[in-house]
Amino acid sequence: MVGEREHITNLTKFYTLLLLNEGPKHGYDIMVELEKKTGKKPSAGQIYPLLKGLKEKGLVTCKATMVGNKPRKVYTLTKEGKKTSSRFMRRFSDLVSIVLEPRLTQCTHCGCKVYEGGHKEQVEGKTLMFCCVHCARVYKKHLT
Repeated sequence: MVGEREHITNLTKFYTLLLLNEGPKHGYDIMVELEKKTGKKPSAGQIYPLLKGLKEKGLVTCKATMVGNKPRKVYTLTKEGKKTSSRFMRRFSDLVSIVLEPRLTQCTHCGCKVYEGGHKEQVEGKTLMFCCVHCARVYKKHLT
């Protein structure tokens, strides 16, 4: 199994694996998508050595093909690359959950988790949090 820290040392690498998880892409496509997602334009000097390293580690394959009338190297995740990408997505999701969990509140009626917004109402002298007006109505209706 390939060591995670060896491959993902920054967000550019992480995003590159995520983009390739969506499907095969050539280097320029990756650079354009990374710019859209991060707001920063990566250089060819960042992307192509990264792709070369991923290929050397067996996480991507590269196939020369014509895109329009230009020759391009199209990169595709290997089976190991897909496993690695999935592991990173799970790890990232776990980290986001750790950060968000303390900020979540629970709907008093249905128990769903509310990150932002929600609906607060005074019920029997207490301020309660609900995910929506409907849950607040149903909750209050069941009190009577």
